[in-house]
Amino acid sequence: MSAPGVSAAKFSEARNRLPAGSTPAPTVTLIAPSRGISAVNLGELWEYRELLYFLAWRDIKVRYKQTALGATWALLQPLFLMVIFTLLFGRVAKVPVPVPYPIFAFCGLLPWQLFAFGLGQSSTSLVQSQNLISKVYFPRLVIPIASVIAGLLDFAIAFLLLLGMMVYYRVPPGFGVFLLPLFVLLAVLTSLTAGIWLSAVNVHYRDVQYTLGFLVQFWMLATPVGYPSSVVPARWRWVLGLNPMAGVVEGFRWALLGRGDKPGIMLGVSVGVVLLLLIAGLHYFRRVERTFADIV
Repeated sequence: MSAPGVSAAKFSEARNRLPAGSTPAPTVTLIAPSRGISAVNLGELWEYRELLYFLAWRDIKVRYKQTALGATWALLQPLFLMVIFTLLFGRVAKVPVPVPYPIFAFCGLLPWQLFAFGLGQSSTSLVQSQNLISKVYFPRLVIPIASVIAGLLDFAIAFLLLLGMMVYYRVPPGFGVFLLPLFVLLAVLTSLTAGIWLSAVNVHYRDVQYTLGFLVQFWMLATPVGYPSSVVPARWRWVLGLNPMAGVVEGFRWALLGRGDKPGIMLGVSVGVVLLLLIAGLHYFRRVERTFADIV
């Protein structure tokens, strides 16, 4: 068994140095669990990029396999939520927003749906891949990452619908539209951060999969998806930023629509929280992954 990280070129070069007619001795690699606090091997993740691609593509195909509507579900879910939010917040509560309320709600739902999908899939990804984990070695972190990346397809499909709605309501994009990829990346990192923690915990305690629905619902209410962050007094708005998705949603909405106040300090707090939890989550994942194959 060759070690991960030994390229075919190096192996061929070493083989050519052998005398003619001789047979190279088999290479035996002992894979030992990591000890203590160890950093994530980014080079190893890059070597398994093809596996990451195939796992993400597998998740996409499995999700829409034998479905009558197929990828249309990527449009129906945020569309139905937009209708509900429009009736509750736009018609009944009459929440003041700087653009037509359907545009306001759908623009907040897009990054939220990307986050919620990645969180739901990555949290249970290790348990669902137990046959793969217990039979072959590869960086376990590939599995939750692939689950989060798979949600980008749904996001891209729904984003096209949002562009059509902006044309219909005659809402031009703002000057910060070029910053949209950064907010999409922040949504992916936020989803991955929560998914890393919950997927590792779910291997040991299966309660995670039962509390996940309640967690997502509560998290959504605490995020300014259907209402603007301006409902919170300016001096307390940084507290709202402790919820990382608050900065993501408000930043995405401001960059695309160019209306309302800049996220400012709230976005800064959200970015800081994501980076802190991501670093801690990666170290925790590395520390407990040695037990995944035995427990899962």
